[in-house]
Amino acid sequence: MEECFICNKHAGNILASELRIYEDKYVYVGHIDRSGAPNYIGHIMIDLKRHVPTLGDMTIEEAKAFGVIMARVSKAIMECENAEHIYSLVSGNSVPHLHMHLVPRYPNTPKQYWGPNDVYDWENAPMGDNIEVVKLCTRIKTYLENNAYE
Repeated sequence: MEECFICNKHAGNILASELRIYEDKYVYVGHIDRSGAPNYIGHIMIDLKRHVPTLGDMTIEEAKAFGVIMARVSKAIMECENAEHIYSLVSGNSVPHLHMHLVPRYPNTPKQYWGPNDVYDWENAPMGDNIEVVKLCTRIKTYLENNAYE
């Protein structure tokens, strides 16, 4: 779709600083790219590769791949980055192409900043530039490659 941000990203029409963490026939996993603004370290995006707007539009094969990679990446963030909780969010309001946000909550995050959007407001939130994003993506990618999912 010409107007779809995610389709254009996967086609290479939009440059993103993210490192591909995982990709298969159905899904693409990378770190969120805030166009040069500091990123919340560990805010991962899982994109369905086929253009569909909602969870209910997936095929069974896509749903299996989406669910399994969601669990694997969540576990990797918890293991590699010591996250105590993973928020997941699918809204589709601003970009009508199925994608999921995985946002970790790290230890010592004050309760008033709990939530997938609220963690960004915490003054001590782990924010970083592209160098830190690439390091995190490499750790998660290595974890996925070295740990089978059962």
